[in-house]
Amino acid sequence: MKRVECLDGLRGLAALWVLSGHCMILTGFSIPVVRQADLGVDLFIILSGFLMVFQYQIRKNKEDWDKPGTWKEFWVRRFFRISPLYFLCLIAAFWLGEQIYEDRVFVDSFLGRTLQEPERYMDASPLNFIMHVTYVFGLVPSYAFRTALPDWSLGLEMQFYAVFPLLVLFARKAGWIPVAIGAALLAMALVLFTRQLGIIFPMPAFLPLKLHLFLAGMLTAAAIDSRKAPYLILAFLLTAVPIGGEHDLFHLIVRAAIIVGFFALVHWHNIGLISRASALLGSKPFHWLGELSFGAYLIHLLVAQRVAAWTIVQLGAESSALDRFVLTMAVVLPVTYCIAYVTYMAVERPGQLIGRRINAHIAGNKPVR
Repeated sequence: MKRVECLDGLRGLAALWVLSGHCMILTGFSIPVVRQADLGVDLFIILSGFLMVFQYQIRKNKEDWDKPGTWKEFWVRRFFRISPLYFLCLIAAFWLGEQIYEDRVFVDSFLGRTLQEPERYMDASPLNFIMHVTYVFGLVPSYAFRTALPDWSLGLEMQFYAVFPLLVLFARKAGWIPVAIGAALLAMALVLFTRQLGIIFPMPAFLPLKLHLFLAGMLTAAAIDSRKAPYLILAFLLTAVPIGGEHDLFHLIVRAAIIVGFFALVHWHNIGLISRASALLGSKPFHWLGELSFGAYLIHLLVAQRVAAWTIVQLGAESSALDRFVLTMAVVLPVTYCIAYVTYMAVERPGQLIGRRINAHIAGNKPVR
């Protein structure tokens, strides 16, 4: 299997889920499940775990993972996939932080909510910037949630990339199921240890808090050339691990549904209804929705908080939550995706090309141009 049709569409839907959920939070409107933007992030995490193992399986006959050079190429590839656009958005978040905080105070005051700490948006200090461009911020609770971006998950992602080659090496010797069980148990032990020390993260930006969901996605990919049932059962159980964000019954049920649905789209696409759903998610519109998903995810909060404040002013204090949500979405969606398209063409794709050229230089000692 060289391509998973549904992957692009699911990435695109995950970004839309997060964007819609945040717009609901900012307007006081609510649709069950959709309002839970954190579950959209969980879908992203599962897809990321899947993609890393899926790409490893495609390349494993060409790349020697016992050599540090392969690790280096992997890290370069992932760094230049994420960092060019992230660094641009980070600069924008620092520049616009004061205005965004004023908008958020206005929105939260209107909705009768507790105001957020100003440092969450307005800390433009050199230290905060350095912590974020080095991706160290996800390991430090006081910096893990300290910009106007939803970038806590990017720090989490980079921690996953850091340990992924080690997981590959262990899996080559012991298999993916023992490695997933061992890694999940180790993660839970680390979480309990940090809690005993009184270390609390404002968002689950510390890898052990979400490693079980990365592992669930990884097992979904590892099952492609193996017996399906053991991988599905373990992936299902991993989504029920009660750490890393909300873990009430509602969240556990939705996470379980996500992994079962994703597993079905990947492995049971010969079934009529699943085949049609997979083909739809792999169609050209969904392909582009997936291509723009990273940009939409990063950019939307820079737009949405300003628009939500503007919507309240335009519609007035007597407006309904539904009216505010509809108007906010009507502005946020096209603006966000237009910016995401421009930055995809001007920033993301050139950044990925630079990464490929650097890897070509690493692999073949070719000049970097």
